[in-house]
Amino acid sequence: MFGASALLVSCRDENELVAVLDALEGQLTATVQMDDQDGALARRLLPRLERKAGRVLFNGFPTGVEVCHAMVHGGPWPATSDSRTTSVGSAAIQRFLRPVCYQDCPPGLLPEALQDDNPWHLRRLQDGRYSS
Repeated sequence: MFGASALLVSCRDENELVAVLDALEGQLTATVQMDDQDGALARRLLPRLERKAGRVLFNGFPTGVEVCHAMVHGGPWPATSDSRTTSVGSAAIQRFLRPVCYQDCPPGLLPEALQDDNPWHLRRLQDGRYSS
């Protein structure tokens, strides 16, 4: 499918929601629509979402591209970061490292390594400048 779509599943409780999430196959994006009181549940779901999707959005809407055999988006920049393979589709799964982007993620849900106070003292590139 190309374009916007939604899958709505009604769950009895959080455990059933986790089971449904565990049954889903990987996709390019996953979206969490949440309020401030949903932080604990979002924290529980985030590790699973990180393994299911390359981009995890919070309170937003992604573009629609499915991971399927018919979906290919290869070629030189900007179509892909590696012209020997594809950026989308099932062939993209064969690529090496899979970073995860956190878009509009509430600070308290970010992994420690990405939190603003940089508790691991990692060298970072922010706004074109390195800091640690």
